Amino acid sequence: MAKKLVIKVTAGADAPERCSQAFTVAAVAVASGVEVSLWLTGESAWFALPGRAAEFELPHAAPLPDLVDSILAGGRITLCTQCAARRDITEKDVIEGVRIAGAQVFVQEAMAEETQALVY
Repeated sequence: MAKKLVIKVTAGADAPERCSQAFTVAAVAVASGVEVSLWLTGESAWFALPGRAAEFELPHAAPLPDLVDSILAGGRITLCTQCAARRDITEKDVIEGVRIAGAQVFVQEAMAEETQALVY
């Protein structure tokens, strides 16, 4: 079994079920003791900003702010460098604990030994 999980979420409010699944899987993995790295790309990039997760709604799904808090408490959340730039998001704009990094870091994490990568 993989000891690390790298999850790339490409969906946001445009595909709410896919988005919620990525955050839910990441939070459950953190709660299970798995080392988790969640990457925000595409429309999910907006969730790196304060208050944006609270605007997300999906019936019968855990509240996104709670999932974000759970992931940050025991894992890592990274905002894609290019996705941030396209949305004029800088390091001073993001939630405390969210880092901005690029494809090279994603590839390093995804290719590490005993790591499973998922894309939503």
